Amino acid sequence: MLNKFSPLLKKINIEFKNDKLLENVFVHRSYLNEHKKFYLPSNEKLEFLGDSVLSLITTIYLYKNYPNLDEGNYTDIKAAIVRTESLGEAAKKIKLGDYLYLSKGEHLQFGKDNINILADSFEALVGAVFIDQGFDTAFSFVSHFLFEAKLHYIVENKLYLSPKSRFQEYIQAKYKILPIYRVIEESGPEHLKHFSVAVFIREDKIALGSGNSKKAAEEAAAKKALEKMENLL
Repeated sequence: MLNKFSPLLKKINIEFKNDKLLENVFVHRSYLNEHKKFYLPSNEKLEFLGDSVLSLITTIYLYKNYPNLDEGNYTDIKAAIVRTESLGEAAKKIKLGDYLYLSKGEHLQFGKDNINILADSFEALVGAVFIDQGFDTAFSFVSHFLFEAKLHYIVENKLYLSPKSRFQEYIQAKYKILPIYRVIEESGPEHLKHFSVAVFIREDKIALGSGNSKKAAEEAAAKKALEKMENLL
């Protein structure tokens, strides 16, 4: 096994059979622009595979561990846990950025800390583990390094719900009523509208949000309202 990857392999407790497959995980397309004769392709196909494997792993994990939730909840939770920020955080924890093959430009722009590049490399690693070690090992890897603690926290605190849904649940539980959203201001031409929306509890204005649609403005208002409520607790 390539010595440079030994710290990573020790951390994830996996012994790769195919050295080149592991190395391929870290080849960013920018590197190939400067090293056109490099013997490996970019990690994009591994990333594509890893994305699909990750989706299946997440679905199975939710089905097994949260049987009381419905399909809609699964969809929202999956979107929350496999989003770029979550994958990037997981990649940082196992220091995938230390192994990336980047162009000089990407390197100078701190590409090894770029959340999108890190998220892509995590998906590529999932794809490589799946090919080299099989589905069960990929499942264990994702469960430990992505789901552990974080997914349970998301589910328990219902962070997979939109701010508007979470705020509605909170107000219904506390006051037995629904929050009310009112458009305070609407501006801009038809193709570039801008809305300001306030959310009320009874007649008390709780927060104001804005966006390029009523829905976006409502979500922004609900998010601010939730933040305000959390500060009062």
